[in-house]
Amino acid sequence: MQTTTKSGFQPSGRLYLLLAIAIFGAANAVTRKLTELGELNLIDGRNPISFCNVLFIGNLCALILLAITYSREWRKPLLQQIKWQSWLSMAVVAILGAAIVPTLIFTALAITPVTNVILISQIDTPLVLALSVWVLGDRVNKWVVAGAVVSFIGVALTVLIQPPGTEMMSMSMGMAVGRGALLTLIAAVIKAVANLVSKISLREIPLGIFSVFRMFIGTVFFFGATLILYGPEHFMDVGSPFLWQWMLFYAAIIVVAGQTFWFNGLKRSTASEVSFATAFNPIIGILSAFILLGEIPTFGQYLGGVVILGGVVLNQIGVQRLNLSRSSQKPSDKEMSESGGFKGI
Repeated sequence: MQTTTKSGFQPSGRLYLLLAIAIFGAANAVTRKLTELGELNLIDGRNPISFCNVLFIGNLCALILLAITYSREWRKPLLQQIKWQSWLSMAVVAILGAAIVPTLIFTALAITPVTNVILISQIDTPLVLALSVWVLGDRVNKWVVAGAVVSFIGVALTVLIQPPGTEMMSMSMGMAVGRGALLTLIAAVIKAVANLVSKISLREIPLGIFSVFRMFIGTVFFFGATLILYGPEHFMDVGSPFLWQWMLFYAAIIVVAGQTFWFNGLKRSTASEVSFATAFNPIIGILSAFILLGEIPTFGQYLGGVVILGGVVLNQIGVQRLNLSRSSQKPSDKEMSESGGFKGI
């Protein structure tokens, strides 16, 4: 509900959530669009806005902006209260969620349509549900389970009904799966594991410390791994002013503005409202791919997308019924920090 105070208009939690989901939903399409822009501004035949440069410089810009945003939380007394086990857990989550997952997603974006990545990424929801029930003993109802199963079927249809193309690879029993789809599936599994580790080990870590440390470790790990695997020449164009001006824009909008809207929305919303807002993520993602890139969904994407949306509707019914019994609870920042879908980096 929107309210007004002596200080003026105060946006509602729903407005913040919808703004965040609009930004996060467009992240994949924006990333692909930036690389296409780089193709039009080559440096000695090289694309300065390659996916590798987007990930590294985007992470670095986001780290700077997040460090400024949360500088007040990085106080020595607060840092000393964090146990070494929590630092280790944060490092694991950072490497998985801020380095490996984006690398897999960006590689997938380079070889498969953005719509594929958006739809297949929805497997994350049933995976997180299954892990939460299995490991944490979370309570669910038949609606939530049905939604997860239907969403899983929709993702399977999207993966298996692919038009023939050069990225297809043969699997067992004569099946063929696109390499981009497979990378997206692997990323979803790793993201679900990182989400579970965060739930178990990082409940008491302040959001600012978690966000900055996660981005720092992810950036350092990706940079080091790339140097070892590909050599320093892989970052030959990181000093390009053209690259930096777009990455500052990218980090400011996709990462900082998006997450600021998201966490402000979390503080003002119920769990049901948050769950409802995240349901729009794939829809916005597909629309963004169409508007920015001109991508028209294939038959498999239409079919899989409709089934996935059916699963989302069932899940929403189940979540709202679950939350009736705990309506006074609000989701914690870190538990819901990954619920908005892929956030670009």
